[in-house]
Amino acid sequence: MNKIDYKHIEELVREAGNMMLETDFSDEIVHVKQGEANFCTDYDVKIQKFLISNLSEVIPGASFYGEEDTEGNRKDQSAGDYIFYIDPIDGTTNFMFGYKHSCVSVGLAFKGKIIAGFVYNPFKNEMYKGILGQGSTLNGRTLRIQDKPLSEGIAGFDCTRYNEGTSDNIDILFKVVRELYFQSLAIREGGSSTLDLCRVASSSNVVYFQMVLQPYDYAAAWIIVEEAGGVITQIDGTPLRLDGPSSVICGTPKAYAQTKEIAERMVKEVRG
Repeated sequence: MNKIDYKHIEELVREAGNMMLETDFSDEIVHVKQGEANFCTDYDVKIQKFLISNLSEVIPGASFYGEEDTEGNRKDQSAGDYIFYIDPIDGTTNFMFGYKHSCVSVGLAFKGKIIAGFVYNPFKNEMYKGILGQGSTLNGRTLRIQDKPLSEGIAGFDCTRYNEGTSDNIDILFKVVRELYFQSLAIREGGSSTLDLCRVASSSNVVYFQMVLQPYDYAAAWIIVEEAGGVITQIDGTPLRLDGPSSVICGTPKAYAQTKEIAERMVKEVRG
């Protein structure tokens, strides 16, 4: 593995995020993508193009797995040792409606393993960073998860309509959320899966649950959470995938175990 200039990557992610602050919204910049209530803006495209162009110089020959269909986005797992996973704006609907809860997410994998992640919310000037073997930070502050159960924290979830897939998934999701509502202090759906995952790393959430997410949604947050001492897997306990979508349970060790038991019970209830 080559020596990587992580500081430069962080600077590029911050610069990309600050492009969101320049927004001049009009109906013309919003475009509908395939799926229910699924949108892309000109800023999603602009940011992804910026990142691909500049990250190509940081690691020449790297491949890119991004959300938007832009030049250089190959989504090719066999293209090389290094792959950047890019979500140029996670929380696009939030962004469109001025919620100021969106982020740029960049994860870096080497030979199929995530080795670094950067998540930046420019509206709060929050930079989450995780590097394999070096821990996780939020604006330079070391993150270390407190192992609290569901009863002592907030449970996060996501219910993006275009991402849920089957009606079974929707039924399972809301049955799990109902249980989380009764077993936690409160439930929250923030509209940015990446930021809600990072909130587990920073101990704002004790758990996060979702039936279907894409690799660019969780690649960066994955290592940020694990380096902070959290657990993140699919709902059956298998590792997250980097070549396609996964279900996600992420949490403190205690809250993760509790949520996994709830999810497995609800899958059995719905699917038999």
